[in-house]
Amino acid sequence: MGTLEIIAGAVLLLSSLIIILIVLMQESKDQGLTGAIGGGVNESFYGKNPARSKDARLSRYTRICTIILFVLTIAVNMIAKLK
Repeated sequence: MGTLEIIAGAVLLLSSLIIILIVLMQESKDQGLTGAIGGGVNESFYGKNPARSKDARLSRYTRICTIILFVLTIAVNMIAKLK
């Protein structure tokens, strides 16, 4: 195993752990009985500006980390097949 494979494997492990943590930090989209009765209307500041909310940032970070994870996975497999 080369140094590059070890570093890429460590980054893969780190990015997968970051994805798990970010997903656990996000709030559930399910509104339960409140959403069924009230129609899911959210009158807060974050309801009117969803792009600025904490969940929007976490969702964006999740997408970025997922892209990094997939690109690194493909790169590690390509490096391993070259040997």
